[in-house]
Amino acid sequence: MTTSDTINIYRNKALVNFEGKDFLGHIGIDSRIFKVLNEEGISVGVISQQAIENGISVLVDEKDAEDAVRVLQEEFKKEKSNGAVSNIYNISNVAVIGFVSENYSKILSELQRNKIFPLLLNQIASAGRVNIVVTDNQTEIAKNIVETEIYGKPKVVHLALIGHGNVGGTLVEQILDSEHDILKRKRLQLKIVAIANSKKMALNKGGFGSDWRQKVNYSQTNSSIESLIGYAKEHHLENLVMVDNTASKDFVKHYDAFVDNGFDIVSSNKIYNTLPIATYRNLRKSLEKNKKKYLYETNVGAGLPLIDTIKLLHLSGENITRIKGVFSGTLSYVFNNFSLRDDKFSTIINEALEKGYTEPDPREDLSGNDVARKLLILARELDLINEFEDINIQNLVPENLLSVSKSEFLSRLEELDEEYEKIKGNQEPGHVLRYVGDLHGDLQKEKGELDVKLISVPATSALGQLKGSDSIFEIYTESYGENPIVIMGAGAGAQVTARGVFGDILRVSETK
Repeated sequence: MTTSDTINIYRNKALVNFEGKDFLGHIGIDSRIFKVLNEEGISVGVISQQAIENGISVLVDEKDAEDAVRVLQEEFKKEKSNGAVSNIYNISNVAVIGFVSENYSKILSELQRNKIFPLLLNQIASAGRVNIVVTDNQTEIAKNIVETEIYGKPKVVHLALIGHGNVGGTLVEQILDSEHDILKRKRLQLKIVAIANSKKMALNKGGFGSDWRQKVNYSQTNSSIESLIGYAKEHHLENLVMVDNTASKDFVKHYDAFVDNGFDIVSSNKIYNTLPIATYRNLRKSLEKNKKKYLYETNVGAGLPLIDTIKLLHLSGENITRIKGVFSGTLSYVFNNFSLRDDKFSTIINEALEKGYTEPDPREDLSGNDVARKLLILARELDLINEFEDINIQNLVPENLLSVSKSEFLSRLEELDEEYEKIKGNQEPGHVLRYVGDLHGDLQKEKGELDVKLISVPATSALGQLKGSDSIFEIYTESYGENPIVIMGAGAGAQVTARGVFGDILRVSETK
C-alpha cells in the first residue's frame, strides 16, 4: 500500500488492454471483467479507463497476462464478433510506481521532459495518491525523478562532454572544482558521464573525477553517437545534457539525434546556428516538440551576457535598429596591439596563438568567417532570415594563402607584414585599426545588411579605446536612440568561454 512517505514499486507486471467502441455508456463491463478474471484466479492490481474513453486497462501479474487475455476473449466473444470489442491484448514487462504527491503535475512534467510517458495513470485526487505504469527499462529513471520531487533529493544532471581541448578541458576542471559547492547551494549534482573527442570516448555512469584525462587517454572505446545514446538508455540516466565544445562542422549534424533521445544541448560551437535557415528552424521545432533546450550564450562574446540581452529586448518588443562592434577577442587582441606597438603583424598573431585566443586554425579568425558567423547568429536572434552568403566579408588572408595547409600558413605568416604595415601607415593621425561586425539596414524587413570589415577609427572613440582581447557590442534601439546599450568585456580565452558554457549548463539544469 502506498503511504505518504514511501514510494512503492511493483515489478513484473503486465497491462491487459481492452478496446472497443463507446464503452463509457455500457453498464456492467467492469464487473464482467473482474468476475471472469476472479474466477480464473487472476488478481487485478489497477483498473483504469483509457484516456480516449474507448477502452479499459487492467494490471495483472506478468505470469497471468496470457491467461487474462484468453479468458477475456472468451467472455467477450459475442461483442468481438459484432465489433463492439475490437481488441484485447497485453503489454508485458511493465512496473507500477505508487506514491503520494500534492503536485503530481510537476512530476508528470519532469517525466515527460525525460521522454517518459506513463502507459497508465491511476489517481485518487482527494488523497493525492498516484499510481503510474511505465515500461521496466524506464522504472529507475522514473523512480529517481519522483524521489527528487517528493523528497527534495539532490537532482542529478548527467553530462556528456564532447571535445576536451582548451575550452572543453577547462570546463571539466571548472565543473569538478565547483561540484561540491553547487551540490550544497543548489542541491544539484552535476555528473560527467561521458567525455569524447572525434576518435574515442570514455564512459562512466558514476561520474568522472580528477583522473579523467587518464581515463580518456586509456579508453579503448571508439567515438560513436549511437553508442553514447545507447549507454544513457542502458543505464537509465535521467536529466541528460550534451555539451559541444568542438568546432566541428560534422558533429553538429547529430544535434537532432541527441534532442530526439532526451538530451538538452549546450554548445560553444557556432556552426549549427549559421547553417541554412531551414535547418536552423528545424532544430527549433524539434526542441519545442521534445520540450528540450539549446543554450549557446558563448557563441558570441564568450562569457558576456549578449545573446540573452538581445533575446529579451527583441521579445519585449524593443525595436533593435543596429548592432555593431568588435566581435572577435582574437582580432581585438591583434589590432589593439598592432595599432599601438611597433611589432610586425605576424609577431602579434603568433602571440595570440600562444595565448590560446585563436580558433584551431587562425584563418577562421583572419578570414572574417568567425566574426561573420557571430553577426549572423545575432541577426537570427532578431528573426531575420539572412544566410551566411548574404554577409559582406573582408578577408584578411591573402588569396594565395587561403588553401594551403595550416602548418604552411603559419610558416608563411610574415608575408602579411608589408600589407598591414601599409594599411596602418595610411591612417589619419590619432586613429587605430579595428575589425568590426555591423548589422544595419531596415531590421524590420526579412533581411538586414551584414558587413564584416577592417576600419580605422579615432583612438578616443569607444571602439578605439578597446584594450587587450576585450570585445565590445553596441546595441542601438528605437527607445535608446543615439545612445546604444554597450556590453564590453573579455571576449576570448578558454577560461572565459568555459565559464560561459558552465553558466549555460547551470541554467539548463535548473529548468530540469
